[in-house]
Amino acid sequence: MLWQRGKSYSQDLRERVFAAADDGEPVGQIARLLRVSVSYVSKVLSRRQRTGQTQALPQRGHVPPKLADLHGAIQTQVTARPDATIEELRAWLSKTHQVSASTGLMWKTLAALDLTLKNVWPAPSASDFVTQSDQSTPTYPVTGHSPGQDGDPHVPVLIKVSASERHF
Repeated sequence: MLWQRGKSYSQDLRERVFAAADDGEPVGQIARLLRVSVSYVSKVLSRRQRTGQTQALPQRGHVPPKLADLHGAIQTQVTARPDATIEELRAWLSKTHQVSASTGLMWKTLAALDLTLKNVWPAPSASDFVTQSDQSTPTYPVTGHSPGQDGDPHVPVLIKVSASERHF
């Protein structure tokens, strides 16, 4: 009988363990016969002897998500302000609900609610492009601020390479 993490053995198996033990079979032989561990047989029999309980105990350790009570409010807030950042959502939670949440917890909560935040990068407008007369490919103007100039990794930088400069 295969055990799966998080699941109890069936009640039928427990009853077979009890029946074999009541017939006088030793713990090791019951374990081999039913293909379970000696530890399992021993624990089931000792619990019956100690408490009289023959049923599996309810599963424990299932902790509800920290923000479960606020899922509706979070969903409403994200719907109302879809452009809010994680930091803004954390600040809103702290201010309105007096709850602190880490960045990771916010990401997990948004994923559980099937909400996603877009990575919105500032894109250059069409007026930022100029076309040189001898080339038809748009390039950034030489003067003024061009994206990526200050080292911001979220701003795309276009690099123009002619066909003769490409190395494969």
